[in-house]
Amino acid sequence: MEKACSICPRNCSALRGENGGGYCMSPALPRVARAAPHYGEEPCIGGGRGTGAVFFTGCNLRCVFCQNREISRGGPGRTLTVPQLKELFLRLRDRGVSSLDLVTGTHYTPWIAEALSGLELGIPVVWNSSGYESVESLRQLEGLVQVYMPDFKYWKGDIARRYSAAEDYPAVAKAAIKEMYRQVGPYELDGEGLMKRGVLIRHLILPGQDMNAMDVMDFAAEKFPAGSVMFSLMSQYTPMPGLDKFPELQSPIEPELNERLISYMRRLGLEGYWQETGSATEEMIPDFDLTGL
Repeated sequence: MEKACSICPRNCSALRGENGGGYCMSPALPRVARAAPHYGEEPCIGGGRGTGAVFFTGCNLRCVFCQNREISRGGPGRTLTVPQLKELFLRLRDRGVSSLDLVTGTHYTPWIAEALSGLELGIPVVWNSSGYESVESLRQLEGLVQVYMPDFKYWKGDIARRYSAAEDYPAVAKAAIKEMYRQVGPYELDGEGLMKRGVLIRHLILPGQDMNAMDVMDFAAEKFPAGSVMFSLMSQYTPMPGLDKFPELQSPIEPELNERLISYMRRLGLEGYWQETGSATEEMIPDFDLTGL
């Protein structure tokens, strides 16, 4: 029986049937576009063996600059039952990856939690999300996810409304990240430098949004004990087609802006990673061709 959906902060009450529905444009059961070793995550997530990345289709945001829009707004994918999802996680584990990387699974949280329940993987489970998710849904993952890797995209609601149609994003993301930290605590690395548990906050620098990035970094530095969370400052922003109404987003990140923000991150004492501006390339976008399914 279809049930009105209230999984994410949209609370859109959609009846998600076989063909998908709601703001995330997703069916009731999880739909996956790719499941394979991935080498584009931070070193503490993938290491030399890569992470087993499961790319879920659909998304509850509408980021105008989305690099994965081929799948974030519906698109290709294979619908999986909970037993099939469980089997998929085990197959990826058996390929020798360092972790299981669940990418944008927020709108499938109950089914993913059921698939993870009782599953002995022997590697960390990474929840790789937009940061736009409810505390209530995150609590379903407690004890099942060891590493949370959320984005923190926007500090102010007007920017979040303009670029992702989610004016409440800042308040929602702050509450979500605090809940993630409550669940897993300060980060821990193993002997290989891989994260065993903890929170890694990501921020994608947007053109001209230096204050936005600084405010997000201030949050990470001030709201958590020193050295307890990791931070990833990303300059890989790549202008995508369809940005005619957003001229300010039609250029990559300027090296000068990137250097200023890296210096700011250092001054705050945040531990983690940053990118050089040469990281901006469409080659980082994987093929969503049902690989591994």
